[in-house]
Amino acid sequence: MEPMKYSRMLALVVLSLFAGAASAHTGTHPPTGFAGGLAHPLLGVDHLLAMIAVGLWAAQQGGRALWAVPAAFVGTMGLGGALAWSGGALPQVEGIIALSVLVLGLLIATRRQWPVAAGMAVAAAFALFHGNAHGLEMPQATSPMAYALGFVLATVFLHGVGIAGSLLGRHAVRLTGIGFAAAGLALMFSA
Repeated sequence: MEPMKYSRMLALVVLSLFAGAASAHTGTHPPTGFAGGLAHPLLGVDHLLAMIAVGLWAAQQGGRALWAVPAAFVGTMGLGGALAWSGGALPQVEGIIALSVLVLGLLIATRRQWPVAAGMAVAAAFALFHGNAHGLEMPQATSPMAYALGFVLATVFLHGVGIAGSLLGRHAVRLTGIGFAAAGLALMFSA
């Protein structure tokens, strides 16, 4: 398949992702424990796109950022989850999560090169809100540790998908960033 046709097909797939629920925070809970935590990042377009975008952007940055940016996201996401489990809710969680998809999409589309520490800070800031949402959606009577292990592993997997996606080629990745930014904008209007 020609690269341009492949890029268009990829863009259509990304845009079709928001034909369903715009977010993972529907008020209904998946299975409890590890399975619930594993499923949560995969059930909503907002988390799915943001976490794949972190991997794509980290791969574009290259060098230490390839592992440091996703690691900052995962570590801070755990802090956001712990904050929620202790009763702390951050303001505007849905809006910030949608903003993360928009901003990360724009960073991918524009191929912005940032210092590693700045990339880690951006990832960590957004991760705090993603983790808080995960924690707030944790079903009652669930082991927080099992649930956290599930959503951390799903997040690491999605970052890996983004890193692998960077192999599609510069043009395809740029179109994917544009698609993510458009999805983020749509999510912001539905948040």
